[in-house]
Amino acid sequence: MARKSIIVSDIAGREIRDEKDAAKVAITYGDARRGRVELDVLASEVDDLAGKGKKTAKRGRKPKGQA
Repeated sequence: MARKSIIVSDIAGREIRDEKDAAKVAITYGDARRGRVELDVLASEVDDLAGKGKKTAKRGRKPKGQA
């Protein structure tokens, strides 16, 4: 028997049908005891919120061809 996972927006409560419109919001508190909270949301729901933040670079090693 096959299983199908359905992702639902934690903000609007609507089903996220297209993975291209899905986003994950992570909230990390300064106090580590409070932990980390992750929300599954539609990208359109957080566009204005994302515009207020800053984009960070990917972590890890640079490819060998770059200095």
